[in-house]
Amino acid sequence: MENRETAAGLLDFHPLTPERWPDLEHLFGLHGAADGCWCMWWRITRAQFERNRSEGNRKAFKAIVDDGLIPGILAYRGAEAVGWCSVAPREQYGALERSRVLRRLDDRPVWSIVCFFIPRWEQGKGIATALLAAAVDYVHEQGGALVEAYPTVPSKGKLPPGSGYMGVPSLFEKAGFEVVGKPTKGRLIMRLALE
Repeated sequence: MENRETAAGLLDFHPLTPERWPDLEHLFGLHGAADGCWCMWWRITRAQFERNRSEGNRKAFKAIVDDGLIPGILAYRGAEAVGWCSVAPREQYGALERSRVLRRLDDRPVWSIVCFFIPRWEQGKGIATALLAAAVDYVHEQGGALVEAYPTVPSKGKLPPGSGYMGVPSLFEKAGFEVVGKPTKGRLIMRLALE
C-alpha cells in the first residue's frame, strides 16, 4: 500500500497484525472506539455483543488478530495510528451474513468494508478517504475482485452522532463505488469491481 498525502499529513497504511495490536489499543482507547465495540458488532450475534461489552469484545477481537486473520487496515501518521478501516471477506462478518437488511445480493465472493474509526480530533482531514483507498489496494493485493460497502444515507444532510461509522455514500462514490442496492431509506449497498 502506498503512502498518501492528506490534510492530516503524510499517512502510511498497514494491516492489523499482532505486532500492531498496541497501536490499535491506543487508537481505540479505553472505550474500544465506540461504546466498547472493539469492531465486533458485525462479527458476532447481538446477544454475544451485549454479553461481551467492552473487555469481552476487546478479548474477542484480539483473538481474531492473534489467530492470524487480518481484520482491517490502520492509518499512521509517523508512528501514531490515526485511523482504522475494517475490511475482510464478507464471510468473516457473521452478523452481516445473517442480516436480513444487508443480505447477500448474489453468490459472488466479496470483501466487505463495515467500519471506519477516526478520532474526533482527526476527523475532516481526509483520513477516511485515504483509508478507503488503502483498503481497496489491500483487497486487490489479496486477490479480491469485488469490494462492497454499506454506507449510511444522511437524513436532512446530517448524521446523528455515532451513526456514520460505515461511511456515507459520497465517500464511496468518489472512490468509484456504485449503488447496487437500496435495502432501506437510510442504507445503501455499494460495490467496486477490481477486475
